[in-house]
Amino acid sequence: MDVLDAIRQEIRAHASNAWARERGYEPIYAASPRSRIVVIGQAPGKQAQDSQIPWNDASGIKLRQWLGVTDAQFYAPDTIALLPMDFYYPGKGKHGDLPPRPTFAPLWHPRILTLMPAVRLTVLIGSYAQKHYLGATAKRNLTETVRAYRDYAPDRIPLVHPSPLNFRWQAKNPWFETDVIPALQTLVGNAIRSGPRTSRHR
Repeated sequence: MDVLDAIRQEIRAHASNAWARERGYEPIYAASPRSRIVVIGQAPGKQAQDSQIPWNDASGIKLRQWLGVTDAQFYAPDTIALLPMDFYYPGKGKHGDLPPRPTFAPLWHPRILTLMPAVRLTVLIGSYAQKHYLGATAKRNLTETVRAYRDYAPDRIPLVHPSPLNFRWQAKNPWFETDVIPALQTLVGNAIRSGPRTSRHR
């Protein structure tokens, strides 16, 4: 068993995830020592949890379009690692899915990211990932952070969540499609084609 497999076993067995084991949930993420890109989102949706396939919904289709990658590239861990802020579906709240547990990513992400030295680009989707990884360099809100994407390039880029529910945000912010998406696709292409380099994770 390699180290990444051993960590997955630890995640399954950890006391904080006993509720997930009782429901038959598996941790939903993908990682490889050869990953060139890391996509860090919120938490799996119910469809992803049930199918055990990350981003297995309309949001995932839109995200792959934004990234400019095929399904095969997206689901190849040697190319793209998928590390949400929580690896388990958190359940429904009053206004959509509950947020990821704040203690989850600090416990597991550093160990997994250390084992991926070839990463060149980290894609930060949504406010939870951005606040955690950008820290004091994040702007006042998600819109301002995404608008300032050039401040974080070339090794990180913040995005709004690709949920269909965010269509109003995208309509109010046309610069996202005209400016951010082309820059994102350039960064993704460069990361896939270029040689390994250790990225910074903060």
